[in-house]
Amino acid sequence: MTENKTKNSTNNKEIDDLDIEVQETSSAIKDNSEEKTVDKTEEGVVVPKSKIVLVKKILTNIKENNDQLAQLLSAFVTKEEEERIGIAQASDDGFLVKPADENLVGGRIVEGVFDGEGMVGSDGKHYSIPANYASKSKLVEGDIMKLTITPNGTFVYKQIGPIERSRLVGELEQESSGNYYANVEGKRWKVLTASVTYYKGQLGDEVVILVPKNGVSNWAAVENIVRKIS
Repeated sequence: MTENKTKNSTNNKEIDDLDIEVQETSSAIKDNSEEKTVDKTEEGVVVPKSKIVLVKKILTNIKENNDQLAQLLSAFVTKEEEERIGIAQASDDGFLVKPADENLVGGRIVEGVFDGEGMVGSDGKHYSIPANYASKSKLVEGDIMKLTITPNGTFVYKQIGPIERSRLVGELEQESSGNYYANVEGKRWKVLTASVTYYKGQLGDEVVILVPKNGVSNWAAVENIVRKIS
């Protein structure tokens, strides 16, 4: 009897020891798992792909806006002037603010899009643009324009958002109606008569035109005309 009790006691002690070892092992595994989770979190930050795409789009928009701003500023300073004027001189000159034209004060402003001949305003109306101005400014279909109508009824146009351009070379053509076209490998664009007259263009002359880089257009701006040698 005494021997059985001793045997049972020994077995119970072994079971208790085994149970303690199992608990300690489970605890160690749990602690190790928690440490790995913390390490994984501390090693790097997981960024959703949607946020990466959003940031990329924002950076692309910033680059496009910077390019457009640089293009707008280049209209005020030629490349030769930019090379001639050093950075130090430019910083010393500072910025001069030109007083507003008194004739424009109190005028009505309408913004719109150049359609090749005139401006389609945001109010749905079509405004005529002098052909000489459109020709001299080399306006391209799709350019954003601002029209200021002064109190005395004068129209003052300004190009505020030039569209991206592509330069093409074609041949000058004229229909029986008197309208001029630029033919580039079978594709024809209308061009302003004022532009052809300014460059003294003739049928068959080589014409250099500007058209929107993206999209379809019916009109082109004449950048230059090269006279055909007889």
